[in-house]
Amino acid sequence: MALVEKELSRAANLVEAELERWLSAKYSGDTVLAQAMRYSTLGGGKRIRAFLVLQFCRLFGGREETALPFAAAIEMVHAYSLIHDDLPCMDNDDMRRGKLSCHKAFGEANALLAGDTLLTQAFEVITLAPDVSDASKAAAVRVLANGAGALGMAGGQYYDLADECASYEELHRLHRMKTGALIRAAAHLGCYASDSSPSEEALSAAAAYAENVGFAFQIVDDLLDVRGDAVQLGKPVGSDARNDKKTILSYMTIENAETLAAQCTEEAKKALAAFENSELLCALADYLMNRKH
Repeated sequence: MALVEKELSRAANLVEAELERWLSAKYSGDTVLAQAMRYSTLGGGKRIRAFLVLQFCRLFGGREETALPFAAAIEMVHAYSLIHDDLPCMDNDDMRRGKLSCHKAFGEANALLAGDTLLTQAFEVITLAPDVSDASKAAAVRVLANGAGALGMAGGQYYDLADECASYEELHRLHRMKTGALIRAAAHLGCYASDSSPSEEALSAAAAYAENVGFAFQIVDDLLDVRGDAVQLGKPVGSDARNDKKTILSYMTIENAETLAAQCTEEAKKALAAFENSELLCALADYLMNRKH
């Protein structure tokens, strides 16, 4: 796990510098809105989605530097989703990454605009990426839009808010959309950063890995909300129970949920078994399953 943490830290530093560039006054202005965007995007998080972009680019023969704008773009979309998730009309959380959530620090209107702007600017970043073909940029825009939209993250958030999870299957659909779609998009962004026309084998393997890692990630999130440490997590625990939200533990025991997370992790690793140099991505799957925050 030490290697994974070292590589995550190294990649996070690269992506942080890339985000600093795109969130500078040149691209984002110099207003309270820009401050709110920077506050919620910079200086926090493991950058798992960005790491996946970089690693899948590397796995299929691309250069890490080429994929950095795509990695920054997906982190901007992720930051937007967290800002909106924390709003009173959504999950109503006051803390995020160990500090006040955006709406608590800047007000609800500015938080709403910060999220809107991060989402919009992410696509601009993709189109301005140097050393990437126009075909790759077009594919990346489509992949990210699909992962973030009505059939992806936003659609999953709708199901979450509507509490339309009367069964385990419906909960799985919710997680596949709300959490898994953006993780799958990250893997595919890496594929397109490495090649303007990646093979179907590469795209299928990336999707299978991401979908299994994404579901395992959400299962662990649900477990941490029950037994995690608020200081380590950087946000309150028990929010799902307080909001009467359905989680994986609504349908199975803690022990069964742990087993399911382990099974998904193994399936993720199997998806990359045919590819050389996939060891770090496989180690990441194990690391995410065993994380404490």
